Amino acid sequence: MTEPTVAAEAGGLFSSLPLAESLRRAVADQGYATMTPIQAKAIPVVLSGRDVMGAAQTGTGKTAAFSLPLLQKLLKHENTSASPARHPVRALVLAPTRELADQVAVNVKAYAKYTQLRVACVYGGVDMNPQTQELRRGVEVLIATPGRLLDHIQAKNCNLGQVEYVVLDEADRMLDIGFLPDLQRILSYLPKQRQTLLFSATFSPEIKKLAQSYLQDPVLVEVARPNATAATIEQRFFAVEDDDKRRAVRHLLRERGLSQAIVFVNSKLGAARLARSLEREGLKTAALHGDKSQDERLKALEAFKRNEVQLLVATDVAARGLDIADLPAVFNFDIPFNAEDYVHRIGRTGRAGASGLAMSFVSRSDQRLVAEIEKLIKKKIEVEPLELEEDERPRRPLRRDDDEERPARAAASRGPRSQPAVPRDPLFDQPYEEKPGAAPTWEKQPKPEPSLRPLSPYIKPKRKVAALLGGGKKAAG
Repeated sequence: MTEPTVAAEAGGLFSSLPLAESLRRAVADQGYATMTPIQAKAIPVVLSGRDVMGAAQTGTGKTAAFSLPLLQKLLKHENTSASPARHPVRALVLAPTRELADQVAVNVKAYAKYTQLRVACVYGGVDMNPQTQELRRGVEVLIATPGRLLDHIQAKNCNLGQVEYVVLDEADRMLDIGFLPDLQRILSYLPKQRQTLLFSATFSPEIKKLAQSYLQDPVLVEVARPNATAATIEQRFFAVEDDDKRRAVRHLLRERGLSQAIVFVNSKLGAARLARSLEREGLKTAALHGDKSQDERLKALEAFKRNEVQLLVATDVAARGLDIADLPAVFNFDIPFNAEDYVHRIGRTGRAGASGLAMSFVSRSDQRLVAEIEKLIKKKIEVEPLELEEDERPRRPLRRDDDEERPARAAASRGPRSQPAVPRDPLFDQPYEEKPGAAPTWEKQPKPEPSLRPLSPYIKPKRKVAALLGGGKKAAG
């Protein structure tokens, strides 16, 4: 049964938490002093050993909310032994995407850098061998995507029999129908006695019922209304037809003076095409979608974080958990099919209390999707018209008359040109005259008699082939 949480007040100091000195030093190195609401409420509950369902807006520090208390509880297993047997997997963090898994691993390694705890991250799209070698050396904290983790389990590269803590990051997507079979297989390898934590920005009632089958007497930690969007994000919806969306992106970038933005689309093909189009129009653009290799995806993301790329055109693979500092704006080039993805998409901006801007383009066919977003976030959405500047309007398509008149107008503007004299044959200038007595062409003409002339010396006679090899005349059957 879910119970209310009684925990530290929002805005408390990290120094007030019962953390080891090594963890406090690492937190100070990250520049953290004051806890966010989800951290202030969830960390004491996790330290007490209870299962947790944490619901908070994106960008509020959920990663630190589960990783710091787990590292504190794992310090009892800390050792300097080189033996892999002394470093079994004690904590397992599952993430739905490669990018989110990599980002969580970077944060956990930063928090654990003054300890002897080993942290590893495994995900698909890259060579398994380096991951295998790292796992066989022993790790206490393993961050993984479900598919690649199952690959390593089947290859007997890791043993989950001593796992004490399990974290499902972005739990609503993890428990979605696509991840549920893999998740059930992974949980079957874990001990029954364990502490399970679920963190996400959105929890539907159906997801809550499903999640409680994996948790024992969980505490529900909510620091905001479920499925809420951050108050620091300005949300604008513009009525834009599909053919005008690219011009609308350029117009709003110039009007708002935006240096960077993520442009979300619904399909991998659409992301690739849009990125190429914007690149041709002079905007430094990179694409991030599932058809890219992991190396290409990481390079695109790093280039965007270093401000080498102005626009990152992405599918929802980038909507979950990615933390890009000071991102000013997000475009919903396509309205997402799933309303909960809207919350995650716009959560890439306005993180950690900063202001942000989310602009969505609504075409005539998107009315139902907009209504579902309204129902989810419980806010009335006003769709505004967007006036594009004159030079941004589409060119009038050419008519057939234009195609015929343009060469004539161009020739007239150039003036008469002297043509070189061409010799003419008077035979071709005469009208057609039918020969008297000629038979109509549609009537069957008699076949001409075969020529009795001897064969040309250049034509070789056919070579005789034995009957057994297919030569000779076929016998009548």
